[in-house]
Amino acid sequence: MSVEIGKIATDIPARLDRLPWARWHWLVVIGLGAVWILDGLEVTIVGSMSSALKPSDTGLGMSNFDVGLAGAVYVAGACLGALLFGQLTDRLGRKRLFLVTLAVYTVATVLTAFAPAPWWYFIARFLTGAGIGGEYAAINSAIDELIPAAYRGRVDVAINGSFWVGAAAGSLLTIPLLDPNVIDAAWGWRLAFALGAVLAVGILVVRRHVPESPRWLFIHGREDEAESIVRDIERTVVDETGDRLAEPEESITVRQRRSIGVGLIARTVITLYPQRTILCLSLFAGQAFLYNAFFFTYGDTLTTFLDVDQTGWYLAAFAVSNFLGALLLSPLFDRIGRVRMITFTYVLSGVLLAAAGVFLGRFDAVGLTLMGAIVFFFASAGASAAYLTASEVFPMETRALCIAFFYALGTAIGGISGPLFFGWLIERASDSKDITAIAIGYFIGAALMIAAGIVEAFLGVRAEGRSLESIAQPLTVEDSEDSGEDRTEARRHLASH
Repeated sequence: MSVEIGKIATDIPARLDRLPWARWHWLVVIGLGAVWILDGLEVTIVGSMSSALKPSDTGLGMSNFDVGLAGAVYVAGACLGALLFGQLTDRLGRKRLFLVTLAVYTVATVLTAFAPAPWWYFIARFLTGAGIGGEYAAINSAIDELIPAAYRGRVDVAINGSFWVGAAAGSLLTIPLLDPNVIDAAWGWRLAFALGAVLAVGILVVRRHVPESPRWLFIHGREDEAESIVRDIERTVVDETGDRLAEPEESITVRQRRSIGVGLIARTVITLYPQRTILCLSLFAGQAFLYNAFFFTYGDTLTTFLDVDQTGWYLAAFAVSNFLGALLLSPLFDRIGRVRMITFTYVLSGVLLAAAGVFLGRFDAVGLTLMGAIVFFFASAGASAAYLTASEVFPMETRALCIAFFYALGTAIGGISGPLFFGWLIERASDSKDITAIAIGYFIGAALMIAAGIVEAFLGVRAEGRSLESIAQPLTVEDSEDSGEDRTEARRHLASH
């Protein structure tokens, strides 16, 4: 149920988009974007410590399949957490939820460190994933609504790529933590999880200073708060840069509402943007299978087939390549454009992954890691752009929910099945030590990435340099004379409810 509470003409989106880059924007990047470092830390610690979790005396007595199951449980929690917190983010605001979701993550990570048995570990991993999934929805929507249009692509891709900073840190941390000569084997893996909670508390302190999204505020009838926040941002940016701000060039008129029903939003978005729905599902499913299948079980692959005792160095090298790919390629998503870059990164990484599967039996640990680094240098930028796409191409009222929906559904398709499938392949081939038995997983991942790249080529949206409101007008925007019939009818349907 949605009730109109007023109508407002505002230039707030244009004022935010015309700002020059300033130190204030770094506060947003650090305070909000650091969550991907936490996610990278979590995933890598689990992938690196598979051998530490298997002994019954110092670990939890887990099998190869249990390790894959733990990854799937984490992803399942992230999917459900994204859906739950995503709709709350659109309903209650960005800031309220990005504080709550980080708190959920912190508590759950501490619980993981105290796991006495696999069942406790699985529950704690599920709750940790729920916090991280909620973060994806709250953070991506807040970042895109606060960062100027000219920088949105590179910032979003680079921030999502910072997952790999956490992955590299997690890989290196596990080297001393899993060395029984340094720390008792029964305590090392527990301490690794506890360190994630310490980092989360530090992020929470910084995040408290990030404001609510002015875009969310003015649509929900709180235009005075929105105006106050934007004036503070403008004053801060002018003080930091010394630049004189240009006058905003446009304004929009919206019908304000306290809340809009989730079911009605979903029906309206699918009616207005069916091609964008197909696009986002394709991008998320492809990257989710590739990353979750490969990375959750890569440590297990190294130890099972290639006799690697300490996987941290290999995973760190792999992670560095992923971060460099997202960081170095991110400006091209603004300069060359979204469609060309997403198509290129998805298709190329898929082709390279298929080649790795063909020659899988010829690699040693160093060679396989090097090949993986090359594949994921390109894949990391493409995967990060999937989140950018979902956060850009749908109306503001639905932004967090759409991110959550596509993340959850795409990840459920690829992210849950991937670790389970790879875990099963590794378990089945562990006795024979035949690594080529898992090549089928590489081929499936490659096919999904290439297919998603082709979908992007045909259905992708040229969003570079454009305001969010021009890419997808708010559902509550006042209809203009040139609105299409389907758009006008959908909005009338929204207004009637």
